Amino acid sequence: EPAMHFLTLIYIDPVRMAELPADDYDRLMLGCFEKADALRDAGCLHASQQLQDPGSARTLRVRDGVARITDGPFAETREFLAGFNLIEAVDIDAAMQIASAFPWSRFGSIEVRPVRDMQAVRHQVGAD
Repeated sequence: EPAMHFLTLIYIDPVRMAELPADDYDRLMLGCFEKADALRDAGCLHASQQLQDPGSARTLRVRDGVARITDGPFAETREFLAGFNLIEAVDIDAAMQIASAFPWSRFGSIEVRPVRDMQAVRHQVGAD
């Protein structure tokens, strides 16, 4: 069965993260880098990035032809998007298994979402 791509979206609860001692954070991050390196070496990890805090974001909305840019994230939520991994797996169950190897679901959540085949969409709309 051919592999599919999945995006793991890592959401963090800042209150829970603040309770984590700095040494524990460093240990968890080191473990994440080691897991990520192993996944990359195995051909399963294509991209991985941390995001800066939501306060550094700007949000663009266009309504009735008028663009509005506001500082900060789209919505105030307890958890915020902290990073992502673009992974490859045979199905969503295998992708969930990969996601569960990372500790961040204990401090928020990890959403695993299939990535669309953009080449198929390009073909469908005549952009290929």
